[in-house]
Amino acid sequence: MSKDQAIGGAIFIICVAIAILYIATLFFPSWLGNIGIQAANTEIRFWTIAVPVFIAFIAVMATGAWIGWTMATTPPPKPIEEITSETKGES
Repeated sequence: MSKDQAIGGAIFIICVAIAILYIATLFFPSWLGNIGIQAANTEIRFWTIAVPVFIAFIAVMATGAWIGWTMATTPPPKPIEEITSETKGES
């Protein structure tokens, strides 16, 4: 097994475990009481939804900001006429 395959397998296992914990917490919040976490079910469900939504929102905004920054700081391309005249001159 290559290093990339091992990393891929680890990412897969971690993602599946997080997904299972997320679903269990969202639909069966009482299981947290079994491990010593005491809170109201509505509070747990709120944070179970709010945290991933917040992370996704920030990720989308960061991606948009990165695209905007890249567009603002990248110099414009050469006009097509200039490119075609350069290629004709080389032949």
